Amino acid sequence: MKIDILTLFPNLFQGFLTESIIKRAIEKNLVEINLIDFREFSPLHNKQVDDTPYGGGAGMLLRPEPIFLCLDKIKTEDSYIILLTPDGEVFKQQRAVDLSKKKHLIFICGRYEGFDERIKTLVDLELSIGDFILTGGEVPAMAFVDAITRLIPGVINEESLKDESFNNNLLDYPNYTKPSEYRGLKVPDVLLSGNHAKIKEYRKTEQEKKTKQKRPDLWDGDK
Repeated sequence: MKIDILTLFPNLFQGFLTESIIKRAIEKNLVEINLIDFREFSPLHNKQVDDTPYGGGAGMLLRPEPIFLCLDKIKTEDSYIILLTPDGEVFKQQRAVDLSKKKHLIFICGRYEGFDERIKTLVDLELSIGDFILTGGEVPAMAFVDAITRLIPGVINEESLKDESFNNNLLDYPNYTKPSEYRGLKVPDVLLSGNHAKIKEYRKTEQEKKTKQKRPDLWDGDK
């Protein structure tokens, strides 16, 4: 998979791309991630990318030209263009699964007060990280790229992905490791029993209980 991220602040991504699973996925050529400073595509002599809104109002909007010109150069028939905006669909696991199957993703990170509305005519999807406002799209882009990249075959052991939260609209079951008792807190006996049928039953029950308690919206949505 190829991922292009359009941003005015590419240096924000350096640690993200050079550590842990993302770094290994890049080194194994499972994903190619490019940072593109779309300021370089501004046709203005001072490389300005924002301007005041017509009709008045606070803040500055991103002008259309740099985004249009940048996409003219990098998009292909395989490109799927995503605008990161509070107006968009709230990102969920199933959307990560769907996007992990694309060949070429392009994320457009906003800044300032927002986008010239004409930029939205270029995109296939508008995505939001949640019902709150950030200073720009870089943090959501990192979150989305992380969630998508880990689903690419070969990035993470497939077995590790099967029982994760949200895969069956349930939260993950509680997990424990050694020691079996610590400061009076014991691992449930069933997990020490070696009875895999009982363990599977216990985990499913715990998933349902946990989801009902912590995320009733997920539980009700599954009905």
